Amino acid sequence: MRRPLIAVPAYPRLAAGRVQGWSGEGVGVPARYVDALHRAGGREALFLPEAWSPDEAVELLGRVDGLLLLGGGDLDPATYGAARHDATAGVDAGRDACELTVLEAALELGVPTLAICRGHQVLAVALDGHLDQDLTEQPALVNHGIPGVADGARVHSVEVEPDSRLARTLGTTSPLVSSHHHQSVRDVGPKGRVVGRAPDGVIEALEVSTPGWVVGVQWHPEDTAATDPVQQRLFDGFVTACALGAA
Repeated sequence: MRRPLIAVPAYPRLAAGRVQGWSGEGVGVPARYVDALHRAGGREALFLPEAWSPDEAVELLGRVDGLLLLGGGDLDPATYGAARHDATAGVDAGRDACELTVLEAALELGVPTLAICRGHQVLAVALDGHLDQDLTEQPALVNHGIPGVADGARVHSVEVEPDSRLARTLGTTSPLVSSHHHQSVRDVGPKGRVVGRAPDGVIEALEVSTPGWVVGVQWHPEDTAATDPVQQRLFDGFVTACALGAA
């Protein structure tokens, strides 16, 4: 059986000088995501996220076995009908448009999808949900880390619904997770189901009621997957679902 091929929208263009020794712009993703896919038996197909048509999204998904959405900058609040908060940063309209279009096509076609951190938020917005734009304004919440800095990750527990696909995949309902985010999902539409929360009530995991393997997690399983079998199982389960479709 061939190794499943996973479509992975890269980060927006990396400015010249961001990669040592490169004189021009770059395209890439953090290696931990790719490493976790490889351990699970998958292969990545990176593409630059720019505004695509629905037909282009369907064409792409016809060539791959799954879709992985990564972390990154904040979504434009206009995508979920909100005014922009001062704390919202790193917005890239092309990335937003591309990922939402490709994800909507994946949901329609039943393509297995794993959505991580920002990707989890993209999934919520695609399901007519809304985001909380700044957790740091709520001091009663668990420390969810600081995005974009080397030592920004924080570890906390998550309570996962026992009857969920996520619980079956992880093999536990109480994983310890690595987080570094300042925004979170506030609510989801009727097609989405909240299946995980932090001790403070922040939504940490989503599933979708449509056919196909679709899971979104607010934390970063790739951070610890190399040493924590529970987190690696999330990638393993995702790639297995992709392989079943590719068989």
